[in-house]
Formats: sequence, structure tokens, C-alpha cells
Amino acid sequence: MSEKSYLQYLEQPEFREILQKARQLRSKVFSDILDGEGNQYVDLVQEGGGVLGIALVGYTYVLEEAGIRFFHLAGTSAGAINTLVMAGIGTIDKRKSEEILQALAAQNLFDFVDGDPVLKKLLQRVIDGTPLKKIKWSLLWNLRKLKSAILDHLGLNPGNQFETWLETLLENSAAGIKTIGELLELRQKDHFPASLHHRHGIALNYTEANMHIITADITTQTKVQFPKFAPLYWGENFREISPAQMVRASMSVPFFFIPFEITGIPGAGGPATPLWHQLAGYKGTIPPAVKFVDGGMISNFPINVFHNQPGVLPNKPTFGVKLSVYREQFTDVDDIGSFIGSMVSTMRHDGDIEFLINNPDFNQLICYIDADKDFNWLNFNMPEEKKQKLFLLGAQKALDFLETFNWEAYKKIRVPA
Repeated sequence: MSEKSYLQYLEQPEFREILQKARQLRSKVFSDILDGEGNQYVDLVQEGGGVLGIALVGYTYVLEEAGIRFFHLAGTSAGAINTLVMAGIGTIDKRKSEEILQALAAQNLFDFVDGDPVLKKLLQRVIDGTPLKKIKWSLLWNLRKLKSAILDHLGLNPGNQFETWLETLLENSAAGIKTIGELLELRQKDHFPASLHHRHGIALNYTEANMHIITADITTQTKVQFPKFAPLYWGENFREISPAQMVRASMSVPFFFIPFEITGIPGAGGPATPLWHQLAGYKGTIPPAVKFVDGGMISNFPINVFHNQPGVLPNKPTFGVKLSVYREQFTDVDDIGSFIGSMVSTMRHDGDIEFLINNPDFNQLICYIDADKDFNWLNFNMPEEKKQKLFLLGAQKALDFLETFNWEAYKKIRVPA
């Protein structure tokens, strides 16, 4: 798409008004960690949600406009995409969201649905809500293709187009990231702004800005945090692997995308090593290959990864941004579709909700975009106008959150008097 398409996101009158209000918040205190330019640093956790991830870019765009920068990062699926790009296209003090928006606006997201063209069109008709009776003959005619894709490959789309796009985006950025090793180096203390400090003069001991991409290893039934777990799957050479593979593993929506697979696992056929015990809690035989599906199956909103112990005063908040509506009302489970959907939703959200129940203070840190009320998370062929509205929704919710967040009040909750 053209430069004009990208500018249409920014030139929405409502968005320009949001930016003006966000700029007025630059003097508001959001964190005790800042740099010499006055930027304030927070940790950020982003929920998964397919193409709803466009709203995440609207959210981060507004936070950056308010003078907020992102230190530790974590995310799942769509949240993992934004997490990796924000971590990999520049140092922690740089604004990232405008570059990400440009890349999204220039990319036809429907290209990521890179399976059989006939099945691609049929799948889109289902996503568009076409009644079954209108597509039943197409389904029957293509039954052999559907069976082959699901039974032989376990998914409809290889996901190669997405992985290539992400690799190219990282390599063409100012940071020029090609490997996990280069990514980890960019996140080290040597690349922090020299002026990074605590507003009350407390010494900082940060050695790196951490990043966690969540996926599900269904071969050993392990919740995986990349790049921390990378040595298990790629061995000592993990630093030479493209970081796009970590996200490809995280966004493997079951049956929509073919599971991501890593072959040649170090130590295959032998007993689990101490590192497998330590990281994964796995004690069986090391498999020769491992398949991954969408991390959202076990933790779609990994807000717990940066949690400090209760009673410990945080230097900076952990902001979270959620894309989905969940448990606002009960679900009628009266057919196979609702039955499967409810099971999947329970798996995706229950662990994260349990953490929030046990740590209610975190509710003050979460921005609820609720994008799935009006947008389909698998509609990669979403019209440009709807994508712009999705971006705008994320921006508006971000502004609402910033206007009400109270850092000093939150600290008092974390460390009661």
C-alpha cells in the first residue's frame, strides 16, 4: 500500500485530537525510571488476538506520544509480534510505533493466509459469516483438500509469508537485527541511554531489558518463554537463529496455521538434561522434533512474567493491554461450535485470570481495549477503513487509561503503610 494509506491512520480527526491530549500528559508521573529527555519507562505485556493486534499499535503510539518508553516486554501471538518488533528495531529509548504502523499499512495482511488459494477464499467466506447453507457445496467439493490440510499438515496455512515479512522488517530497521544473538545484544545495558536514572536518586541495577515471547510446545506439553528457552530447542547455536522463528511459534493458531516445528533437537533420544528439568520441568526422553502452537492456548496475556513480590516497592509499573472481552457474561453451550469455542476460551484465559484474582492490584495497570466486540480476530482480509478504526480504538483506550492512572496511589497499594 502507499504512503497515503499509512497517513490515513494518523490523519483521522479523532486520532489527531487524541495525540494533542496525550502530549499534554508528558509532565504527568507514570514511573520512577526516566532518562535525560524526560521519557518515563514502564514494562509492557500485550495480549494475543490475531489481526486485533493493530489496536496494540494504536495503544503504544499514544503512550510514546505521552513520553512513555518500554523497558521489559512480553506478549503472546499478536502481542508477541508487537513485542519482538518493539524490542528489535531500536534501543529502548527510541519511539517504535510509527515505524511499525508504516510496515503494517504497507502490508496486505491477507497475504499471511498463504495456504491453498481455493481454501483461502472458502475460509474467508466462513470468517465473513456466510451461512453454511450457502457454502455447503463448496465445502463438500473441497473436502479432500480440507482433509489433507488438516489431517496431513495439521493446519491450513504454512505461515511462511508472515515469517519472511517479520524477518525483513527487523533486518531493514535501523538496528538491522538478523539473529537472536543480535537481538539480545541490543537489549543489554550498554545500549541503555546514559542518562537513565531513578527520579529519587536510587541506584539502578538493570543489566538488560528482558523480553518474553510465549508459545506452547505441544510435544513435551511445555509453556515456553522465548528467548529464555531457546537453548533447549536450538542448542548452543540458538544465537544464530532468526528471532522471527520465536514469534512464528507463538502465533500458530491451531488449524488456521500449520504448527511451527523445530527439528534436530539437541540430545534427541537421550534423557532430559538438567536444563530441561530446570526450565521446562520435563523429565522424559528428549524428542527429535518439537511442534508449537499459539501460546494463547495456555497464556494469552502473560501479565505474571514481570511480577514483583508483594510488599516490594516497584521502580516502574507493568502496564498490560488486553484485546478481548472475556467472562462479562455466561456462554450458552448448546451446540458443537459453542462447546469447542468455550473450551478454547477457558484454556486461553483461565491461568491469566487466576493470577489477576490473586494479585488484584494489577487491575489498575491494565488497559482493556475489548476489540473483539466489533472486530473478527481472524479476518486478515479486513477492509482498510476497519483497520484504521481498530487502530483508533487502541489509541482512544490508551488515552483513557493514561488519564486515570495514578502512579503514587498504585505504589501505596503495593506497599501498604
